[in-house]
Order: sequence, then C-alpha cells, then structure tokens
Amino acid sequence: MRLVFAGTPETALPSLRTLIDSPRHEVVAVVTRPDAQSGRGRRVHPSPVAALAEEAGIEVLRPPKAGDPAFLDRLRELEPDCCPVVAYGALLPQSALDVPRHGWINLHFSILPAWRGAAPVQHAILHGDEITGATTFQIVKELDAGPVYGVVTEEIRTTDTSGTLLERLSVSGAGLLAATLDGVEDGALEARPQPADGVTVAPKINADDALVDWAKPAMHVDRLVRACTPNPGAWSVFRGQRIKLGPVRPVPGERLAPGEIAATKTTVLVGTATDAVVLGEVQPQGKRLMGAVEWARGVRPEGKETFE
Repeated sequence: MRLVFAGTPETALPSLRTLIDSPRHEVVAVVTRPDAQSGRGRRVHPSPVAALAEEAGIEVLRPPKAGDPAFLDRLRELEPDCCPVVAYGALLPQSALDVPRHGWINLHFSILPAWRGAAPVQHAILHGDEITGATTFQIVKELDAGPVYGVVTEEIRTTDTSGTLLERLSVSGAGLLAATLDGVEDGALEARPQPADGVTVAPKINADDALVDWAKPAMHVDRLVRACTPNPGAWSVFRGQRIKLGPVRPVPGERLAPGEIAATKTTVLVGTATDAVVLGEVQPQGKRLMGAVEWARGVRPEGKETFE
C-alpha cells in the first residue's frame, strides 16, 4: 500500500522504521508537527519523525493545521491508500480523514476503550494498572473512539516510568501496526466497535499536576513520580526553590512526617502519609541532575526540615 505516515516524537520512530523497511508498503510521505525550538539555545529543530524521513529521502509535510488547504491538496495528490498515525499530536478534520481509501489507522498506547486521550501511559501508571498495551483502530471524529483492528498487551512493572513503558510499547506497537496494515491490505482484517463500557479518559498531565503532595500515601507518591518521568517531571519545593524528582522507592515500616527529610551518608528519606520513600535522582532548579545523597550533602537539611 501507498502510505502517508503521521507522527512527531521519538515514540513514533519504531513504527516508521518498520514501515519503511516493509516490502509490502511504500511510505511516500510523512506528516509531522512544524519544527520547534528546543534545548538551551532554543534552536529550531525538526521533529524526530521529520529527521528520520529526511534521512530516508521521504517527503516531509509540516502543516500548521491538518485542515490547511495546501496540505489537503498535496495529500490528495499523493493518493495514499492508508495513513498510519503514531503520536502525531494534532486533531485531524474530516476533510483529511476522507482522503485515503482505507482511512487513517492510529496506534494508541492503551487497551481501548481504557485511557483515551493524550497521556494513556502516564495515567495507567498513576492509577496503578497492572496491564496495559497498544491498540490499532480506525480514526473517527470522536477522540480515540473508532473501531479496533488489533491489540497487544504489556505488563506494567513496579519500577516502570512512563518513559521505560512507552519505549517497550513503541516497539511492540510497531509490529502490531505493520500487521494491521498487512491485514487491511489483504482484506482479512475487519475493525470491531469498541465496548460501550470501560471508557476512561487520559488528559495531558502538565507541570502543575506533577507537584508531589507529601500528605498522600507512599504508593501514590511513587506512582506519580514514575508516571511523570521523564515528562513533565515530578517536582517539589525546598527552601523556596523547585526541585525535580526522579523515581522514588517506598520503604515499608519507615515513618516520617509528610515531607520531612532525613538524610544519611547513603540514603535520603522523605516522609509521606504512610511509609517514607527513598529519593533517587534530583535536579535543583538551574543545576544538573544528581543523586539525592550528593544533593543532601550540599544543602545539609536541618533536623525535621521538610519539602514545602
């Protein structure tokens, strides 16, 4: 099939590489978000998907909106049979959905209808799910509500961050997406409607959502930090300054007041509503990432001093 692939971040790269290498399909173009500023110098960089496509000699389309008339004209000229989508990051109007004869097929990182929305992996960790996965489905106007082609499952490990879990899902999901496109081309795969019950929503988690509330139980603190690693990054405040926090580890039976810091030569404990947690890596505002012990050695928390 002739494919126009839509995606933006690194998460989409395993799928794009798999389709580029597929003997059954031809990626004639990619659609991605416009180049954006990043890094300390705030230089403009192409998206990871754009960079890979350019390296492979594939046309790159960067419409400011997917309903842009010039983009739609070019999409029609390309005559794609199908448009696979992985983390594109923008809404698709009906005028775009109508172009390919097999529609737009999305790879979504949850087992639909659970966790429809922008942050399915983060919400799965935050809510303590034991199993998640990836789903391929036909895109319709309603958010992540289209009929399903296929599913793969993945266990959520107790040490998983959203970054490590998404990395595994992006690889297994790439195989699922390729198999889905093969089945659609063969006419052997039929999309099935999603169940009406079990719908949950996973809105984007922003920096305000990532503030640690030490008055919550240790299990909640652990899940929040892992869900927000690497983005947007869990954080707290110490002596009026923001501190970014890496994954923590609950210590059963160890008790401190919520937010209270107890530092030794080998560990830094922080109290919660239940058990204390061990801090892992921290990043003070404007400084490099470092181990919690190194950080505590520099700031020397005083007796019963707390995170705010």
